[in-house]
Amino acid sequence: MHGEWRKSTFSHPNQADCVEVAFATEVRVRDSKNPSGGVLTFPVPTWFPRRVPANV
Repeated sequence: MHGEWRKSTFSHPNQADCVEVAFATEVRVRDSKNPSGGVLTFPVPTWFPRRVPANV
């Protein structure tokens, strides 16, 4: 299962100039301007940081 494609809530609804992300058993990323193009796939543990610095 690859999950539903989502865009940032900061994206303008009438523009397609951002990436879309789908979360499921893996994380998939694609260009919203070319949704039928290539997809980057990452294992979930590598997508999320293990530690966030205190000053972020």
